[in-house]
Amino acid sequence: MGRLRVIRDFLPPPEQLVARENKVKITISLSKSSIDFFKKEAKRNRTSYQKMIRRVVDSYASHYQESA
Repeated sequence: MGRLRVIRDFLPPPEQLVARENKVKITISLSKSSIDFFKKEAKRNRTSYQKMIRRVVDSYASHYQESA
């Protein structure tokens, strides 16, 4: 096997894995074509289309908060 070395535990403790972000429920109207796109991609990637949309909005906000 050769020389072995111990690798330091780098995983976060379980209590850090369950942290939830604060969320605010809103109502928004989006185009049918956008919703159809996200639903199709969510199904293909086995996830929620709402989660995908939320990540797009979060990424957009994060990008422009950093440059402001």
